[in-house]
Amino acid sequence: TRNAAVFTDDGLKEYSTVVFLSTTGDILNHKQEAAFERYIQSGGGFVGIHAAADTEYDWGWYSKLVGGHFQSHPAGTPEAHFIVTDKNFIATRHLDSIWPRTDELYNYKKLNPDVNVVMTLDESTYEGGTNGDYHPIAWYHEYDGGRAFYTGGGHTEASYSEPLFLQHLLGGIQYAIGDNLKLDYNKATTQIPPDVDRFSKVTLTSGKFFEPTEMTVLPNSDVLIGQRRGEILWFNAQTNALKEVAKLDVYHQTLHTPNVNAEEGLMGLQKDPNYAQNHWVYVYYAPTGEEWVNRLSRFTFVDGEFDLASEQVILDVDSQREICCHTAGSIAFDKDGLLYLSTGDNSTPFNEKGAKYALRGYGPINDLPGKEQYDARRSSANTNDLRGKILRIKVNEDGGYTIPKGNLFPKGTPKTRPEIYTMGHRNPYRISVDQKNGYVYWGDVGPDARKDDPARGPRGYDEMNQAREAGNFGWPLFVGNNQPYVDFDFETGESGITFNPQKPINDSRNNTGLRELPPARPAYVYYPYAPTGDFPQVGTGGRNAMAGPTYYSDMYPNGGGLPQYYDGKVLIYEWIRGWIKAVTLFEDGTFNKMEPFAPEIQVNNLIDMEMGPDGRVYLLEYGSGWFSQNVDSGLGYVQYNAGNRPPKIEALTVDHNSGTLPLLVKAQVDVVDPENDAITYTWDFGNGETRETRVPKVDYTYSKEGNYRLSVTVSDDKGEVAKSGYMSIVAGNSRPVVTITLLDDSMDAFEAGRPIAYKVTAQDADGSPIDASNFFISVDYMESMDAVNQSLGHQEVEASVTGKALTLSMDCKTCHKEAGASIGPSYTQVGEKYVKVRRSKAYLQRKIITGGGGVWGEVMMPAHPNLTPNESRQIVEYIFSLAQTGNKKKSLPMSGTVIPKPAEEDEVLILKASYTDSGSGNAMPLTGKASIALSKTKEEALE
Repeated sequence: TRNAAVFTDDGLKEYSTVVFLSTTGDILNHKQEAAFERYIQSGGGFVGIHAAADTEYDWGWYSKLVGGHFQSHPAGTPEAHFIVTDKNFIATRHLDSIWPRTDELYNYKKLNPDVNVVMTLDESTYEGGTNGDYHPIAWYHEYDGGRAFYTGGGHTEASYSEPLFLQHLLGGIQYAIGDNLKLDYNKATTQIPPDVDRFSKVTLTSGKFFEPTEMTVLPNSDVLIGQRRGEILWFNAQTNALKEVAKLDVYHQTLHTPNVNAEEGLMGLQKDPNYAQNHWVYVYYAPTGEEWVNRLSRFTFVDGEFDLASEQVILDVDSQREICCHTAGSIAFDKDGLLYLSTGDNSTPFNEKGAKYALRGYGPINDLPGKEQYDARRSSANTNDLRGKILRIKVNEDGGYTIPKGNLFPKGTPKTRPEIYTMGHRNPYRISVDQKNGYVYWGDVGPDARKDDPARGPRGYDEMNQAREAGNFGWPLFVGNNQPYVDFDFETGESGITFNPQKPINDSRNNTGLRELPPARPAYVYYPYAPTGDFPQVGTGGRNAMAGPTYYSDMYPNGGGLPQYYDGKVLIYEWIRGWIKAVTLFEDGTFNKMEPFAPEIQVNNLIDMEMGPDGRVYLLEYGSGWFSQNVDSGLGYVQYNAGNRPPKIEALTVDHNSGTLPLLVKAQVDVVDPENDAITYTWDFGNGETRETRVPKVDYTYSKEGNYRLSVTVSDDKGEVAKSGYMSIVAGNSRPVVTITLLDDSMDAFEAGRPIAYKVTAQDADGSPIDASNFFISVDYMESMDAVNQSLGHQEVEASVTGKALTLSMDCKTCHKEAGASIGPSYTQVGEKYVKVRRSKAYLQRKIITGGGGVWGEVMMPAHPNLTPNESRQIVEYIFSLAQTGNKKKSLPMSGTVIPKPAEEDEVLILKASYTDSGSGNAMPLTGKASIALSKTKEEALE
């Protein structure tokens, strides 16, 4: 089967073994993965053939089960010697010691050392092997309660006509089945994930935050929220009131001070672990004044009063304020009361204007005199500097601090700072500490390079990191899973050595610390802008990795706010891409897998996630624009519903949404109830009349002119309710029908300069006279004759509405607003810039899909490679609909001639026409549209 839906307990228990026959990629969702784990734990068998090793790269349990992952293979299908190393195993005992055969030969990574290898490859008998003298190609092992066999053979069709290979494969299947033909699900330990529709977001307050940075949830469920401009806000859980309780005088950027470091201000906020007794709150902020530092201080907050005069300065971190960017600034505590503070590399990631050799998004290691801001070796890789680090200290009663055992450098080590717990960070913007085992988690926001460059190093990656002990995590010499940069000379443009993660050397002239650094440690999750086979779930587009809490139900009253399924799982999230994931670890703390967490919850640039005293997951949303108060900012928490769930409305449709009186409308709603409860439908026709039905459809006649909003409320028999959106109904007016006629019947394509004669007409079913001034006729060019593109190609109004919805659902809202200022230009500015430029729609479509930068400033626009041409076109139509220029495009005449311009081979000419009637009394005007599309090579007409 190719149907992964069979991967349930009931589906799998029918089988004695499961064979993955050259599967590839991410083939099972998180529930199906759990079911497969339970199947193996119950005594099931597994056989992997060839590309089964090219499957589920981000699922550690499967990696161990299959025994290894594909890394590469030589071209073609060379002949090689398969060396039998175990003549007693059922799958190899029929073979000679040397088995010459032809196949596609994999090189492997992540080989499981616990498997029993029965066959290897002799790399001297072919070219392209990379595993060396010991190159396993077939193995077996008992694993997690079941049995597994893997063979690297089986790529070629001829393999399945080879008697020796078939016997080899049969032996592996027989081993996997073993003696136990009956599964025992009492032995399964993996739990089935909860249904995604059991999660919802409860909003406590919204639209009132101006650049929130970090929050802390107090023992009584009140919340303190820090804002970058210095405000500290107090959400009172009893009254639901939000109040400003303090305003620190901070150095920060506004839209009017663009040269100020873009991230400094109030950066971090956290309560003391013993807050109920001491009422201490820690703040990390950039004080104004001549001293360039970021400061960790402690204040008291009692009975709604934040005492600024109580400040105890704990620690200052030097900052070069003329430099953008990367401050980090997150504060966390562990179970022993140790304080952790993240700091950024305080380095400029952008290209220097006029520089002969620019950074280009690779490691910032330019140590030329006067270029200090382009050298993160002076900060992140400097053992004698607190920037680009996670610091760990024990704060004393008097506001001083001591150094705990286990930090990276013992106190007194020359050229080091003892406060350093981990180093080699770029911008560890949000951190958390597992409250049981003390593991530290953080997301590190990565650089912008779009592709690997042999002369410079790897493309950019964001990282999810874990520290089970003190260590060096590599930046700026390494990124991702320790991918090394090249020691590039910014004076000569010459490439030097590739940095060695086992022995990193910091020979920057700006380094004041140790020359030889501790070995670099890789991230456990890393991802670029583009799709990644290693972690396909993270998606594509802009990047901003964040780390949230680790959940344990037994730490909270009544088991907390989430099911026990999440015990020990780490919550991570993406500020730009808008997802939250739950990470499962092996017992030794290493990464196993990630899965969606509450994926149906929409979050608007989630900037902090904290556990409340009741075990609820609190969410702080920054909102969709930079440097502004955002209407979609908010504070809330995740609600889990373990009981009856409300019905889910999937669609509301009508057969007519306009027409003359009397207007008969047939409406239907598609509803799914998770518990299959009986449903009642209450229809609201928008005119004060309602009707209750037991079936999901209704007929209704509108007898008065007007514009109405039809909706339906559905209720199950246990009282749960869901309400639909509105369907607009125009009663008393019919939509005009527009027709475009080409006067030359033989016209089946267009050519530059060859006239196209046309005529446009409209009919109004209401009998209203046609007003020629209400026509709008135009010609346009598009990139291709994509079938879906055509179907909506003429509907600019509808496309702009759809494009707005698409835009607001994507990461674009992070940098752009419709009209207000943000870190990027407003959509209105973009529309006005390009509305006059021929082919600019096609240009913007490509720009949205491929990404880029340099047009509006230094901020890079991320790629969106998964967008379809139609989706990108709808976004562009929305942007263009906002443009307000003095040279408004004039309509072509109702009949006339179009002279095509020179166009690219795959471009399409579209003749479009719309007619808007005058409405009727209380019924709004309606627009009818039509278009004809012609390619350069064949007729492609749409009407």
